Amino acid sequence: MKKVLVATEKPFAKEAVEQIKKIGSEAGYEIVLLEKYSTVNDLLIAVTDVEAMIIRSDKATREVIEAGKKLKIIVRAGAGYDNIDLQAATDNNVVAMNTPGQNSNAVAELALGMMVYHARGFFNGKSGSELRNKSLGIHAYGNVGRYVAEIAKGFGMKIYAFDPFVEKTTIEKDGVNVVDSEKELYKTCQYISLHIPANDKTKNSINYNLLNEMPKGAVLVNTARKEVIDEEGLLKLMEERNDFAYLSDIAPDNAELLKEKFADRVFFTPKKMGAQTAEANINAGIAAINQIIAFLEKGDTKFKVN
Repeated sequence: MKKVLVATEKPFAKEAVEQIKKIGSEAGYEIVLLEKYSTVNDLLIAVTDVEAMIIRSDKATREVIEAGKKLKIIVRAGAGYDNIDLQAATDNNVVAMNTPGQNSNAVAELALGMMVYHARGFFNGKSGSELRNKSLGIHAYGNVGRYVAEIAKGFGMKIYAFDPFVEKTTIEKDGVNVVDSEKELYKTCQYISLHIPANDKTKNSINYNLLNEMPKGAVLVNTARKEVIDEEGLLKLMEERNDFAYLSDIAPDNAELLKEKFADRVFFTPKKMGAQTAEANINAGIAAINQIIAFLEKGDTKFKVN
């Protein structure tokens, strides 16, 4: 019987685990759980005799992949996959996949929720402001970006987007204004919702010069990756502009310093919370086990990322 390891330091919701077990069992697979593990060694031991592995924020490093002597596929339950060493997967003939779109609405709701939280002064009892008629720029118009636009329409925001990889007509069909450059997006919008991946081109790309283009009362909302932010540039900007706010689902490395100096202008979730809803858990978990079965039984590589 083929084994599927579900390795989650932050476990799936109970219902998601039950669904993964049910779908796997019906297909003739044994589901092995490794939850809330404390050391990498626990993962190295657990992966040794499984054909497939499902992870969340867990790191599938070269060491982990090479420890999986029978491993054929890793699925990251979520959109991002920078926690998988793709080169190591390729070198060891392991297919790496993600589950795009399954937690997109959860992330989008968090982005708008943080905007409301900040606009109302972190609910401090004092008079705040509204999102209606404010300009919102969506940086990367993928699955999450589309949901952000959909929700923001309900708030009555003026919505703009920049994504060189998405057809202009596709964005415009959603009633969103398309801009031609990052600079134009940041110069136009008071709010920026950030959804770019972390790669060699994007790391530290959200820098001082770009952020300083934003108008008065600027708010940067990051539910993507901390690596895309130039943290030194962000610190410098916040020291120079007392109107700039940074809200993030991924605490930066200098989070404590930012909170100490700008408590009323920064907010970081305790842990990455974007996909932390029961619905997203269930959707991503079900997608992951179904993709594993489709690959092992039929060779389906639709969501392969390496």
